[in-house]
Amino acid sequence: MTIHSRGFDFLKEVDVRLSVELGRTDMKLKDVLALGEDSVVMLERLTDELLDVHVNGKLIARGEIIAQGNRFGLRIVEMAGAAAAGESAA
Repeated sequence: MTIHSRGFDFLKEVDVRLSVELGRTDMKLKDVLALGEDSVVMLERLTDELLDVHVNGKLIARGEIIAQGNRFGLRIVEMAGAAAAGESAA
């Protein structure tokens, strides 16, 4: 049985959640409860590191923040697994 790609076109209309992770940190609950306006939470990610792009919780790409007009955007820099695929081809 052969499945043609156009048979899955209906999947292109399925809603998914795309999220971009700026960074993470571990905190004690007492420190979270002490947060307020003007609190600063330092994240583990460095300012020049790419951000993780997830679809439904699965890493699909990495990118960088851009400003377009008065909104933030995301420029995809690499697709997940693309570096590993390129290395194996060499």
